[in-house]
Amino acid sequence: MSLLESPMVRAYWGGSDGLHGVGGTLIEEFVLVQPSSTSAIRRADAVILVDGERRIASWREMLSPEGRDVIVVQAKAHRLGMYLMGQAVFSGILVRRFNPRSVKVVALCTQDDSVLHPLLDAHPDVEVVVMPVGSG
Repeated sequence: MSLLESPMVRAYWGGSDGLHGVGGTLIEEFVLVQPSSTSAIRRADAVILVDGERRIASWREMLSPEGRDVIVVQAKAHRLGMYLMGQAVFSGILVRRFNPRSVKVVALCTQDDSVLHPLLDAHPDVEVVVMPVGSG
């Protein structure tokens, strides 16, 4: 996650005042796929365990989304684009391998795109959240 995207993720999770975001347990740089000889590591910018304690957990804690309500977050400090959309769609698919109770995927960006956004209608679990520059 970049220096611009981390504040966006934390603002979505904790709110700009640290009180009014989605809450739960925030796990940044969550590993969706472990690296192997046949695949690269794949990470989500964040996974939020919605029913978890309101805190930022280290990825080293190895918390599992199994049986939990989760929000997967992918962020880009740019206009909504195909790269972010692909990350969001496929992150949702990959996190389901952990058998969560429910999955919501959030694509955080700084501007929407009127042509691309409607293409996500085919993926009702993916939500676009626009956070203008400076709101994180």
